Amino acid sequence: MGQPRRLFYYLLLNAFVSACVTGTILFFYDRSQRKDNVPATVPSSPAALAPAPFAGETKVDFISIIGAGIKDSEVVIIENKGNDPVILTGWYLKGDKGNAYTFPQLTLYKGGRVMVHTASGVDTPTDLYWGRTAAAWQPGEQVGLYDSPGNQRARYQIP
Repeated sequence: MGQPRRLFYYLLLNAFVSACVTGTILFFYDRSQRKDNVPATVPSSPAALAPAPFAGETKVDFISIIGAGIKDSEVVIIENKGNDPVILTGWYLKGDKGNAYTFPQLTLYKGGRVMVHTASGVDTPTDLYWGRTAAAWQPGEQVGLYDSPGNQRARYQIP
């Protein structure tokens, strides 16, 4: 009777230690990933919508376009590589095939990234959802990032 009871306590202790170790690893992994991924934020008031600087210091660029041609996995990743916040409100992505996505009210801070998903979903400060029923981009296509007056700010060729 004593050996099965002792075995039960060892199994219980093993489960507890495993849960603690897994939780600790996930905690530190999450923290290490967050310091490289500064989120974009949505301004809460119209006063926060000052025009973006148009001098050479504004540097918003493509990081990647992932999953081109597959609606549920297509993602465009944009990053602010400049020193100043950039207001993306009214900016748009446009491809060679004519598909265009216009950014909602959004400020991208220094080092901030935003991901534009082709599929449907609920917008967050770092993830925006286009809600298309078909893929928007194709391999080999060039996609441009344009500011609200229509000036091209970045271009990306999908591999």
